Amino acid sequence: MRAHVTMRTLRRARVFFSGLRTRMVLVFLALAVLSALAAAVLIYSEARSRMLDRTQTLLIDEFRARVETHTENLAEPLGKAALQQLANRVAPGFLGATGTVVYKGGEAVSSRRTDVPLSSALRIRVTDSKNLHYERVLVDDMPYLMIGTPVMRGTSPSGLEVYLTMPLTKEQSIDVALGEAARNAILPVLTLAVVLALLAAHSVLRPVRALDRAARALAQGRLDTRLAVEGGDELARLAQTFNTTAAALESSVAELRAMEAKARQFVADVSHEMRTPLASMVTVADVLDEEAGRLPGDVADAARLMNTEVGKLATLVEDLMEISRFDAGAVALNPAEVDVAGEIGAALRRRGWAGAVSTQLEEKVMLHLDPRRFDLIVANLVGNALRHGAPPVTVRLARGLNVIVEVADRGPGLAPESLPHVFDRFYKADSARSRSAGSGLGLAIARENALLHGGALTAANRPGGGAVFTLTLPVNAGLDDR
Repeated sequence: MRAHVTMRTLRRARVFFSGLRTRMVLVFLALAVLSALAAAVLIYSEARSRMLDRTQTLLIDEFRARVETHTENLAEPLGKAALQQLANRVAPGFLGATGTVVYKGGEAVSSRRTDVPLSSALRIRVTDSKNLHYERVLVDDMPYLMIGTPVMRGTSPSGLEVYLTMPLTKEQSIDVALGEAARNAILPVLTLAVVLALLAAHSVLRPVRALDRAARALAQGRLDTRLAVEGGDELARLAQTFNTTAAALESSVAELRAMEAKARQFVADVSHEMRTPLASMVTVADVLDEEAGRLPGDVADAARLMNTEVGKLATLVEDLMEISRFDAGAVALNPAEVDVAGEIGAALRRRGWAGAVSTQLEEKVMLHLDPRRFDLIVANLVGNALRHGAPPVTVRLARGLNVIVEVADRGPGLAPESLPHVFDRFYKADSARSRSAGSGLGLAIARENALLHGGALTAANRPGGGAVFTLTLPVNAGLDDR
């Protein structure tokens, strides 16, 4: 049970994720995520770069100005006290600087203690190039800006170098805030993307759903179904094409139905008009058949042949009238509570088949059915088995969830290509299963009568040889075996 529920859940999930609405929403979300991420990254990168460049430029300009101001009037010789004084003047209140270092000939004097070591790479560049240099470093996850410049005497270096170490704490907090703002901006963008995707999916799927409903209605036979054409886009053209196709189909079906109705009426009229002359012909043929013994040889044979063929013609006309009533929907049941086994036995005795057919009939199977139409079904099936099959012909009656009547023979059976068509009107199988002795409508009428009772009639081949026809009738609710 759990596996069944899991499989059903998986099928539903597969259908959901393969739906057009879901795919459109997912595409919108993917585009929104990519767009939001790209925009957030670009904005964050640009804002961070501009912020750092602005801070860096401000610090460098301020540092250069202070160094130039406090080294302009330095008196020689420069001792340790003078270097300490220079470092102290550059550092105080300098935007939160953690340390200032003055170098002279490898000797360093610091204005304050700092745990951040000066970058050796920066010192090398400043010493070698005799120009101001800077670099950003990360120490214990804290960003720092380090600036270094030589002290010049005119155009010549004085041998002094001044370095500043500046923590970028404020800039780091701004950087974090920018990142959080960029991340937080994605959520409303995604929400807006979902809303827009749903609106777009609704606008696209609304005509698609209308087309689906219209197609279903058309398949159910409501050929007057049409779609409202709105706008001039592809969906509007599709709706117009559907309407044109539906109109053409309705016209064609109406024409076919009219032709079919005329054909049915023609068959019914011809069959009805032929009944009276056929009755006279049957009477005359019977008289001639009775007198055939006193007629000359060829005339006697002709009289007997005419009697046989007139009988076939009368059967054909009766069957045509019966099938035309089915086509016109003018057939009604006259049900009665009957003993099914008794009805089968009576049908066999009326036609003199009791000795030629073996029966296996469950007793006291009571059903509400039309006795005359049930008799026609049994007569057609047994007569078909006797004419085209081989003995023994067996009729079996059993009751379970449904009432089953099987008519089987031991003949050559039905050709595989004939099985789907045995209940078609006027269908002729091969010569071994020829139906020339009947009207060609017997099995079709038997099947129509089975359907009229709410049952079914099927044909198959027996594993040991021969054909078997199975009549299935539903057990009437509230009717007990008696």
